[in-house]
Amino acid sequence: MLKFGFGQDVGIDLGTATVIVYIKGKGIVLREPSVVAVDRNSGDVLAVGGEARRMLGRTPGNIVATRPLRDGVISDYTVTEKMLKYFINKVCGKSIFAPRIMICIPSQVTEVEKKAVIDAAMQAGARKVYLIEEPIAAAIGAGIDISKPCGNMVVDIGGGTTDVAVISLGGSVVSTSLKVAGDKFDEYIVKYIKKKHNIAIGERTAEDLKVNIGCVYPKIQDAEMDVRGRDLGTGLPKTITVHSSEMLEALIEPAMMIVDAVHSVLEKTPPELAADISDKGIYMTGGGCLVDGLDKLLQEKTGINVMIAQDSISCVALGTGKALDNLDALDGKLK
Repeated sequence: MLKFGFGQDVGIDLGTATVIVYIKGKGIVLREPSVVAVDRNSGDVLAVGGEARRMLGRTPGNIVATRPLRDGVISDYTVTEKMLKYFINKVCGKSIFAPRIMICIPSQVTEVEKKAVIDAAMQAGARKVYLIEEPIAAAIGAGIDISKPCGNMVVDIGGGTTDVAVISLGGSVVSTSLKVAGDKFDEYIVKYIKKKHNIAIGERTAEDLKVNIGCVYPKIQDAEMDVRGRDLGTGLPKTITVHSSEMLEALIEPAMMIVDAVHSVLEKTPPELAADISDKGIYMTGGGCLVDGLDKLLQEKTGINVMIAQDSISCVALGTGKALDNLDALDGKLK
């Protein structure tokens, strides 16, 4: 176990799909799926993270593998608290001093949702909890200097939410958060395969399809992948071949919802900042932005250059970590 002294600072990207933990001075120390397996009878936590994810859709009646965060917010408070406690203990060891923790949240969460995150972290052993908005953390993590008086646009596509924000002078000027992101893409794939092929597939299979052959912009070469599912006609397992052109059909609708959200934020952006954005371009971060062609689609529809940030999956966690270095300067700006 790792041992730390007084004043340890921890940054947590509490994502719907993945929890990433950053420790000041050490960098990213943990990256695990936000899945918890609980014994329904006793309420005991049996597995957390990768081990629990392997149980999704494969558990007997008394064990439930759940994702306690949905659409970027806590849907199961007790399980989230247990999950946070597990991860904090895993990275902090048996430290005598409770850590200061900074957690990022979607930009449009309510006061109640904010309080739930703070309470869960305090119960899990934090000395003090700070909250930072995801797009701001993502911008810092992408290496953008957000303290200057010029506009930067960040589109952070995670597992549960997509946050779109125009940032200037260290705060977001215009922002929106929509519950269309990586998970929603998976849902659309499940529905599409059911409708077109009359086959039921699980969330994990849908995610494999999205990662391997998913696209939202026509590909030059059509890729294909074999998937197994349950034939809804016979009830028996069946293998089918799915093409990336079909993925385009399945995913274009949620992708356009994200494009529309970007469009509506640009419409509300003050003209001076809009001019900065058209010069500098739009930065995309988060695991969801890696769906093939999403940057091209956004660039085509807005006419603005779109860049995918380096190490886009870790941007929010890295930004949270960098924000920890300036806790005193940021104190006034953080919730």
